[in-house]
Amino acid sequence: MNPSDPTTRNSNKPRWLRLMPPALLILALGVGILPRLKAHAALRTQTASLVTPLVSVVQPKAAPALQRIELPADVRAYQETSLYARTNGYLAHWYKDIGSQVPAGELLADIETPEIDAQLDQARADAHTAQVQYDIAKVTADRWVGLLKTNAVSRETAEQDVAAMKGLAATLTAAQANVKRLQKLVSYEKVIAPFAGVVTARNIDVGALIDSGSAGGSKMELFHLAETDKLRIFIDVPQDYAQDMQSGVAATLTLPQWPTRALHGTVARTSGAIDPVSRTLRIEVDVDNHDTAVLPGAYALVNLDVTVAHPRLSVPVNTLLFRPNGVQVAVVNSAGQVSLQAITLGRDFGTTVEVASGLTGQERVIANPGDAVAAGDSVRVVNPAASPS
Repeated sequence: MNPSDPTTRNSNKPRWLRLMPPALLILALGVGILPRLKAHAALRTQTASLVTPLVSVVQPKAAPALQRIELPADVRAYQETSLYARTNGYLAHWYKDIGSQVPAGELLADIETPEIDAQLDQARADAHTAQVQYDIAKVTADRWVGLLKTNAVSRETAEQDVAAMKGLAATLTAAQANVKRLQKLVSYEKVIAPFAGVVTARNIDVGALIDSGSAGGSKMELFHLAETDKLRIFIDVPQDYAQDMQSGVAATLTLPQWPTRALHGTVARTSGAIDPVSRTLRIEVDVDNHDTAVLPGAYALVNLDVTVAHPRLSVPVNTLLFRPNGVQVAVVNSAGQVSLQAITLGRDFGTTVEVASGLTGQERVIANPGDAVAAGDSVRVVNPAASPS
């Protein structure tokens, strides 16, 4: 054996030295090929997912039977009125200023009416004269009627005296009616509170000329009175909730400056018709305000607890597709095929929306469907989304 022979030299090397080149070659191939294999596998997975998208689904649920809606409210006094003069004159004195609490029948002001007083005195004198004339005519007529029974006087004379008595009776009635009219006008010299409340405006001072407007002049408001121990709360309810607004629906009134304090009441009455301009139903809530903490005219919010007799279905808002032909949802059948179902929306609950028609409640509705989703697409359902509560 020749030591210089290459074959002889290779046979004399250790085995690990002989195996190193092939191992290095295999390692190099592995470093280059494995990432490619992984990339091809990822590409195949991505391609498969693009061909069959993964979707999560929800099932329509019944909308809550008890719903609370918050609406702005118009706070007004339970009753309020403007007080005007019914007679002409001058203001002699006023007794109550703005902010004064007054009971029903309280005297607010006195008006001097010298002309009316003089007219009343004259009317009383006229009525007294008419009474005397009537009494004389009645005595005369009674006497002639008595004489007529004995044929002592002619019937014509007796009938003339009776007719004169009836004429004076009519004159007396007119005079008495004029006295009552002027007495009523004189009673208007005293301005009286028609109900218990607070004086919210006083527009007169002593000596002011008072014009009732009876002669065509412009009448002036003397006082404005409001009953504030009870309030009327007016609320314009959207048409969607109009059918559920009945007497007795619970209402809670809150003011921005007192977010933790609430006044409670119930719906007392409704207008019974939808406003054609705003498409709302006006309702009225009566609220006790015995401590007069809430002032009429304040801005307030009212929470209404509405109980729906027949709750409809609801779905999350992220299931809706707004297409040119209307609102739709994407529904997945048992074979993984997509169909587009047209629906009619009802009330908006924020994260969910009421479905007035279009669903039965058994469908699997895709959550967050892509804009490109179309009927007939194949999908795989994974990780079902939470159903609406």
